[in-house]
Amino acid sequence: MPSFTVKFLGCKVSQTDAQLVRERLVADGHHEVAADGDVAVVNTCCVTHEAVRKSRRAAARAARTHGRVYVTGCGANLSADTFAGLPENVTVVARRSEDTPNAIAGDVGAIACVRAESRLDRVRAFVKIQDGCSFSCNFCVVPLVRGASRSRRAADVLREIGRRVAQGHREIVLTGINLGCYRDRDAGYRLAQLVREAGSVPGVARLRLSSIEVNHVTDELVAALRETPVVSRHLHVPLQSGDDGVLRDMARRYTAASYLARVAPLRDEFNLTSDVIVGFPTEDENAFRNTLDAVTAAGLTKVHVFPYSPRPGTRTAADDPVPADVKRERSARLRAASHAACVARWRRKVGEEDVVLVDRPGRGYGDDYSPWLLDAPVGELVRVRGAAVLEEGILAA
Repeated sequence: MPSFTVKFLGCKVSQTDAQLVRERLVADGHHEVAADGDVAVVNTCCVTHEAVRKSRRAAARAARTHGRVYVTGCGANLSADTFAGLPENVTVVARRSEDTPNAIAGDVGAIACVRAESRLDRVRAFVKIQDGCSFSCNFCVVPLVRGASRSRRAADVLREIGRRVAQGHREIVLTGINLGCYRDRDAGYRLAQLVREAGSVPGVARLRLSSIEVNHVTDELVAALRETPVVSRHLHVPLQSGDDGVLRDMARRYTAASYLARVAPLRDEFNLTSDVIVGFPTEDENAFRNTLDAVTAAGLTKVHVFPYSPRPGTRTAADDPVPADVKRERSARLRAASHAACVARWRRKVGEEDVVLVDRPGRGYGDDYSPWLLDAPVGELVRVRGAAVLEEGILAA
């Protein structure tokens, strides 16, 4: 039986896209292996120069151990020469994410009339409801490689959630490039209504959004999050910068003050996490300090820090004046502040109870996505009490 491997780099959308390829190959009768298969699929990322470098390295490595390699995802759609110079057994599939599984399956070929179910690797399922982005932040390559915003039909999303629950997944994460742009106009759905309906699917124990832009944190959405019992008390709201000048130069369409105003009513109820770009071309030390202040004022805990990397085709592609050592130093300061905020939140949970979804041996996540260390079966929802705080998370009693 022909064998294959699938690897993804980058975000949860990339993980979801890789899973769709995996499921299609399994359905066509191919066998997934841990390494050294007949076919390799490498779903790539291009959000930074480092992501492209890692994607090229993964494709080159796969070419040495597989007969055929298919390079897919954002990196494959970046430019024609992104993966130039790789071995002849590497094929770049420059297609939209929804077209990629059929393209690869058609090239590999089915081997039998086999219809198999393929589980996600973990106890939470990432269900993509939207792809692409119709905005144009000056630094962002995603609209160029993902295309304009488009949404799945609500009925299809709800059917997939039901299927994931039947496979044994306890948590559903609604994911996309810009979730707040979700629309099913024929059915009259926006994101808030989809959240309510998804949370009502029998068997869903926990529902979470992967990320939401601050301008889409509307009263309607917040009400849906609060009123749907299974919704996790965690929101990931990208900040990118806390300096108004930098935000303007990024074309982010909000100010630091408006960001803080939108998240202020949520900070006592939700664990707020975020993304920040460090070393944007117009970021000086004062602007960076404004970002540190905004992170604190917003009550953000985990901050994903991205040193600025110019991307081809964007408006800031030719601009990168901030020295690499300055980016590293600022990134380290912001990560330290983020870790301190996380630990402070964890400490407040000592002596308190939470329900933890165990997603790997010895570890799981609470309702607000705080990490817990515990001994319980993978896939179980376990009620725990905080006993102590370690560097990795909260130790359960």
